Parts: sequence; structure tokens; C-alpha cells
Amino acid sequence: MEIAPNRKAQTHERILDTAARVIRRTGFNGVGVADIMKEAGLTHGGFYAHFASRDALLAEALAHAGRQSAERIAKGNATREARGASPFRALVEGYLSDRHLSGTENGCAVAALASEMPRQSPEVRAAAAQRVRSLIKLVEGALPAGTEAARAPAIASQMVGALQLARALGDNTEGKALLATNRNALLALFDTPSDH
Repeated sequence: MEIAPNRKAQTHERILDTAARVIRRTGFNGVGVADIMKEAGLTHGGFYAHFASRDALLAEALAHAGRQSAERIAKGNATREARGASPFRALVEGYLSDRHLSGTENGCAVAALASEMPRQSPEVRAAAAQRVRSLIKLVEGALPAGTEAARAPAIASQMVGALQLARALGDNTEGKALLATNRNALLALFDTPSDH
């Protein structure tokens, strides 16, 4: 019996939502197809109706996680900008926030998975590279007028690295202090009072 297209799309979305959370929480190697299907409330047998392979799932889940992060960032940035923050300040304050420090499962896939990305299949690495490019483009779009776009990769790298190091220290005073130091450094360099 064939699943109705609408139901199949909803099930596919549910699998992606689950996989996107799981890969950010456990890493690529912690992702088993059976575990994802179980967490999604589905049987393992239905997996191949949606994905050709585990790597196909990981690549699509990584793209899905990126879309989720982009939506969350855009929403947070809009709120901060409505309160008077410049686009750059809104991005830096949201990305290097205490909430993001503790939000690995729902946060930026690049920060959660960067160290594992080079050891994945070509299909997953290609999806990972796209996530990195998207993050750099997001930073580039938030840069204050007159700032060279060529600075965006270094700023994105600092943001990701700061979040990773803070998470290594823990969701505690030390981790939060590391985030605050990086927030302040980036804002001092690229967000002058006339920008907001």
C-alpha cells in the first residue's frame, strides 16, 4: 500500500526534524538509522521509503538543520533589531548568547559538527560545506556598511570557534565569560555606536 503524498511528506519532515536534532546532539557517529526512526515514532523498515542511504539522510538532515537555524536566527535578529540593535549586533548577540551555549540540539549545525565534517562521506561533506558557506553569507549580510565582505569568513570562524570553546568549558560562568569576551571583541571592532 502506497502512502499518500501529503502523509509521506509529513513523515519525511518528521524524520528530518528528528535527525537534525540528533546529529547536533550526538554528532554524526552517534546517529543510527534505527534510533532516529524510533525517536521519530516510526519503524526502522520505513526508512528506505524516504532515503536511499544513511548518508543521504545525514546530508538532508544537515541542510534541514541549517534551514531551522537560519529561521531561528532571523527571528531573533528581527526582535533585537526592533529594539534598536544593528543587524551585526543582533547576529553576534544572538549567536554568542548564553541560550545558544546550552542549545546544542537546536543550535547552529556548523558549531555542533564542524570537527566531524571532514571525516564524513563526500555527500555529507558537500552538505556541510554548504552550511559553512551559508553562515559566512549570513555574517556578510549583517556587516556594517563600509566593512569589507572579505572579513566575513574570519568573523564567522571566530563566532563558531568561540561557541565551540565555550561549550567545551560548559554552560557555566567560565563558558559564558568566554562568549561575552568574544561578543565584546567583535562588537568593539565592527559595531560602532553610530551603527545603531
